[in-house]
Amino acid sequence: MTNIYGNTPCMLGAANLSKTKDYSQVDAIIYGIPWEGAVTWGDYTGCELGPKVMRLCSGRYSGYLPELNDIDVFEHVRLGDVGDIDIVPADVDETMNRITNFASELWDSEKFIIGLGGDHGVTYPIVRGLTQKGKKVGIVHLDAHYDNLPSHNGDQFARCSPFARLYEEENVRNESIIHTGIHGPRNKPESGKNAKNAGAVTITVNDIREHHDIRQLAKDIYAQASKDVDVVYLSICSDVLDFAFNPGGPVDGNGLTSYELLTLVYELTKQGIVGIDFVEIYPQQDPTQLSAHFASTLLLYALAGDIVYKQSQDETAAHATAHA
Repeated sequence: MTNIYGNTPCMLGAANLSKTKDYSQVDAIIYGIPWEGAVTWGDYTGCELGPKVMRLCSGRYSGYLPELNDIDVFEHVRLGDVGDIDIVPADVDETMNRITNFASELWDSEKFIIGLGGDHGVTYPIVRGLTQKGKKVGIVHLDAHYDNLPSHNGDQFARCSPFARLYEEENVRNESIIHTGIHGPRNKPESGKNAKNAGAVTITVNDIREHHDIRQLAKDIYAQASKDVDVVYLSICSDVLDFAFNPGGPVDGNGLTSYELLTLVYELTKQGIVGIDFVEIYPQQDPTQLSAHFASTLLLYALAGDIVYKQSQDETAAHATAHA
């Protein structure tokens, strides 16, 4: 399917749109961003292989989720996979522009858009493509880290910096950026200060774990993210999970369980999310590819929530028509 990696199947059995770019017959679109920029800690992570390996692992799964009201996602959603963005490994600026242009075309489709990273630096150009449509954007950011440092060794688009760039975007409402699940000493003191100075909201892992009702918390988070904006975007770094649940991701303890993350994703997408990204999967360090396998379940939960949202919208419209 992809010219770069060959013989890679479409994610979760999606229709192959990589040549036709015809989105008229699908409800949701998946694309890959096989990008690894500057490594901010340790050695090369191999996260540019994430889209390939997540697709390979997805061949194991149906769309059936008995725990979510017996739903079969693919009875309701026609899924398309448009392939990978053609990044330029040696050219950060060109790659960021290519991601923005690629994402911009996808946003024109007005489908539910799902990006597979790649490192977290890709979130900025993805959202920039959305803001260029004139949309005011709120963001729920699920992550162990703020990712809001000004730069890394002069690189303003490093994986530690996407939210510093998003704070600067005119059509992103900073007060509707909700940094969620933040925890751990791999954050720097200035990161918390940067978030406060920008007006962004912080919800720590303890805030989540100590809340009496995680489903209500998700609604509260969405209410903050959706205030005074047109659309809400969801960005998920794998390291919001505890490393016990994420062997193929960054080494962060005291994170969420897979149940907690999946529940938050499902409840958030039930409220109305325009698109998501899932980033920072490191296939090289995970011989069993457990983290890449988890991506399929995560995406299915997001799609299941979007189904509920669209059904509620249809019911509201039908009720309004009946009483017109």
